[in-house]
Amino acid sequence: MVIKEVNGKYPQIPEDCFVAENATIVGDVVLGAQCSVWFNAVIRGDVHYIKIGNKVNIQDGAVIHATYQKHPTNIGNNVSIGHNAIVHGCTLKDNVLIGMGAIVMDNCVVESNSIIAAGAVVTQNTVVESGTIYAGVPAKKVKDISASDFAGEIERISNNYVMYSSWFDKDK
Repeated sequence: MVIKEVNGKYPQIPEDCFVAENATIVGDVVLGAQCSVWFNAVIRGDVHYIKIGNKVNIQDGAVIHATYQKHPTNIGNNVSIGHNAIVHGCTLKDNVLIGMGAIVMDNCVVESNSIIAAGAVVTQNTVVESGTIYAGVPAKKVKDISASDFAGEIERISNNYVMYSSWFDKDK
């Protein structure tokens, strides 16, 4: 794994997090408890800070970045960021699923209990309402989801990634 200081800022990674050998985390990055950063994922806190909550999984090939002097990236708790997704200079609240290959652009806010579908592009300055699914290019609301339908699914994925990370020896 590549974990590097940039401009005097060093990533803060709790011991109970899993970081794959070929993941990259640089600069002003703070991870919460029980996070996992998977193979070929990149978290680049070089141009602004990136703050990540508890039980967040950043899956294979995902890129987390920010916008120089403008937009940091804030990620809440129980968030799953799918394979090859891009999360850039935006805010993801708690209990959010970002689908595989989705892009969330600068100054977006994805409210809690929401899903961004695989392949969606959430364009700059979009606010995704709580309890909705957004899909398409550009992403638009396609469905309301009830808390009962949704809450268990996002938590299940988040918990599964904590379990998956336990399968890997964190000392090697």
